[in-house]
Amino acid sequence: MQSLNKTRRAFIKKTVSGTAALSLGGILPGFSAKSYASILGANERIKVAVMGVNSRGLALASNFALQKNCEVLYICDVDSRASDKAIATVEDLQKSRPKAAPDFRKALEDKDLEALVVAAPDHWHAPAAILGCKAGKHVYLEKPCSHNPNEGELLMAATEKYKRVVQMGNQRRSWPNVAKAIQEVKGGIIGRPYFAKGWYTNNRASIGVGKETAVPSWLNYDLWQGPAPRRPFKDNLLHYNWHWFWHWGTGEALNNGTHMIDLMRWGLGVEYPTRVSSAGGRYRYKDDWETPDTQIITLEFDNNTSMVWEGRSCNGRTVEDNSVGVEFYGETGSVVIESGNTYKVYDLQSKLVKDVKNDFVIDARDRMNPSQALDAIHIQNFFDGIRKGTALAAEIKGGHQSTLLCQLGNIALRSGETLNIDPSNGHIKNKGLMKKYWQRDYQSGWEPTV
Repeated sequence: MQSLNKTRRAFIKKTVSGTAALSLGGILPGFSAKSYASILGANERIKVAVMGVNSRGLALASNFALQKNCEVLYICDVDSRASDKAIATVEDLQKSRPKAAPDFRKALEDKDLEALVVAAPDHWHAPAAILGCKAGKHVYLEKPCSHNPNEGELLMAATEKYKRVVQMGNQRRSWPNVAKAIQEVKGGIIGRPYFAKGWYTNNRASIGVGKETAVPSWLNYDLWQGPAPRRPFKDNLLHYNWHWFWHWGTGEALNNGTHMIDLMRWGLGVEYPTRVSSAGGRYRYKDDWETPDTQIITLEFDNNTSMVWEGRSCNGRTVEDNSVGVEFYGETGSVVIESGNTYKVYDLQSKLVKDVKNDFVIDARDRMNPSQALDAIHIQNFFDGIRKGTALAAEIKGGHQSTLLCQLGNIALRSGETLNIDPSNGHIKNKGLMKKYWQRDYQSGWEPTV
């Protein structure tokens, strides 16, 4: 047994990309992935559909396919090129070919399907997840969990009404050393933590000025827009630049800030704030990019704590030698959670008193697949929630709360006002701002309902 454990540990360390190895103990000599699938039995595998597979979704489809207790049954994408690539990739990994369902709603009609993985653009996140719940499917939902606050509340209501397991993809909740760092913060390693700072940095290029053009033959643009009111197709919108348009995206605050704000909320033990302010803008380039490329969000809470998130999309100068991260400040020192599965503890004289390392390769700026092996732990937690009723690391109420903090930051920025918030539910006390920013308009017939 000791020899087997040693071999297994060596395999895990050497095979960073071997997701199944981390979460399930590795593949035994002489057995292929197809052999494992036969051993486990088709009826025991959780059958999933993956919606949106161009970038991050392809990484997720691959990661789910690598899990021996899972079968990717459907690939759903409005881009036929992305769909074909994902189908071939998944077939190679799991040794069975997933079906193409360009309209994910068709996949939801399959009674054998148990879960929907949503990695489509932000404006689809909550509407797709709600439809999944209504169809009786569990949902693994990439962050942010919603495009606007009202959708987040609808999603929580749908999760409760249909009794579904819904996990948000804030995967750091499942990274072992990150969870340990939060436990240390809560356990008093720096006394009472009262302030946290999070950040994200990158060197994103200009997206230019787009031109209206014919919709490409490989794209179902009407279905891509889905619940969003119709707008003409432009040549600088797909596949990533939609993040920077308020109509479909939510800016860097929700694209990457959600992860760090979630950790800060976790460590400080807070839910909804009392006051929110934000400053920033589109400073670096003059182009079609609407959301801020530089932003500071400040949130205050009723337990005498506060947090700040700094986003710099177009200047990659690091903080604490990390492109992304979080630092907690307390009575007796500070804790820095770095971009990977690592953290450091400092005393009040900035002396390093603890340095917890990581064995896994992580590239926080890799927008497709920064941490495959670690993310498998999050996926397995989702599966355990379905099969065993295990508590989720990132259940949807907490996912909504972290998403909402970012959304409130954007509302403060766009309105130019400091927001006074009801800490019992996160609602803005100014009724005019609530009416203007809490929800969005929808294409007729596409309104999400519970």
